[in-house]
Amino acid sequence: MPAKFEVYKDASGQFRFRLRAANNEIIAVSEAYTAKASCMNGIESVKTNAPIAEIEDQSE
Repeated sequence: MPAKFEVYKDASGQFRFRLRAANNEIIAVSEAYTAKASCMNGIESVKTNAPIAEIEDQSE
């Protein structure tokens, strides 16, 4: 199964998305959005920006 985005409503009725890896593990969770369209825009932003995002190691 490929990775997938899931759109859902949280306990307060706001929209969120989570990204599940191919093994079904949740690897990312979004902020809360009041509108579903904004949530969908958030998904598109991740799709567009993640492949070119740099890694900033703050563990040291």
